[in-house]
Order: sequence, then C-alpha cells, then structure tokens
Amino acid sequence: MSAKHHEKMYTFLRGYASGAGMYETMKALAFAREKHCGQLRKSGDPYIVHPLTMACDAVSMGIKDDVTVAAILLHDVCEDCGVSLAELPVSDAVKRAVELMTFQIMEGETKEIAKNRYYNMLATSREASMVKLIDRCHNVSSMAGTFSVEKLKAYIEETRQYVLPLLRRVKDLYPEEADILFVLKYHIVSVVDSIEATMAVYEKT
Repeated sequence: MSAKHHEKMYTFLRGYASGAGMYETMKALAFAREKHCGQLRKSGDPYIVHPLTMACDAVSMGIKDDVTVAAILLHDVCEDCGVSLAELPVSDAVKRAVELMTFQIMEGETKEIAKNRYYNMLATSREASMVKLIDRCHNVSSMAGTFSVEKLKAYIEETRQYVLPLLRRVKDLYPEEADILFVLKYHIVSVVDSIEATMAVYEKT
C-alpha cells in the first residue's frame, strides 16, 4: 500500500473526528502514527495501515463512539511499541479498552489459561469487544500470502475457538450492535472458510 493511500486514510479520519467532535480519536490518531512510525506489517505495509484501516472500517459500519475508535487506533501501541498505559494521551475509558486488548500471560499461567482469561475479560467491555472483532476481521482478510501454513491453521483455530464464541457472547450482551456484528461474523467466517477450503485442496495435491 502506498504512503499516499494511508495518508489519505489519516486525513479522512482526522477530518471526520474533528467534524464529529471526537477529541479522543484525534489525540489517538496522532499518537498512534508517531509510535508506529517505522514499523512494518508482515505484508511489508507500514504498520499504521492496520489501525487506520480498522478505524475507517468502523466508521463505515456506523461506529461513531469516540472511545471505540480511539481504542482501535491505539490497540497495539502498548503491546508492540513499549508504551505504558499511563503514557497514552487519552481518557481512562480508552485506556481501559486498550488494556483489555493487550494480551499478557501472567505468572503461573499456561497460554490456554491466559487466552481464556483474556477473551472472558474482553466480553466485559463493549468497546474492547468491538475493537477485538474488527481487529480479527482485518487480520483474517490480510493473512493469506503473509502467514505460513502453520500460522494460518493456528490463527483459524483460535478464531473458531475463541473469537467466534466471543462474537456470539457480545451479540447477547450488546444487542444494539447486532447489525455490525452480523457484518463482522459474515466476513470472518467467509474468509476463514475460504482459506481452509483452499488449504485442503493443496494438501490433497
């Protein structure tokens, strides 16, 4: 993706947030670009493309909540950029969503126990849940051609074991998000099913 394209996304989001009075999003936008500067995705794209695309997708689906969009932009900053929650220039509500999105294995935990705790905690926050689901939607859309076969299988397994159950739980907890959740589920399941079918064909040849 060209630098020009992600600058267009940045400019669009800044203008949208300014016009809508989304001040948390405006602060998050500048901070995320600064902290992700120089980082690349496995695809070779600048890392900032990921949160920018997620935020644009969220806005296009009708998400206008300032906390959610700001958390989307900052969701990987603590985990990937060595930034503490205290350093985030946003409200406590945004920090809480980012904290819930940040996966950590606590002392004495296995990875599976940590994942169960992580996904259970995500469900306690509408904002963090929506960020996670939009994150997974974008990641499954961009993983073909960049992940190894082993990584694809593991990511798909995690999606089926944890992410789709989270989606169903969020639908029950936050029925006002039903339309957006339908779109996210349709996209995630369609992509995952297609990749699995393609891998099955190649494994037979």
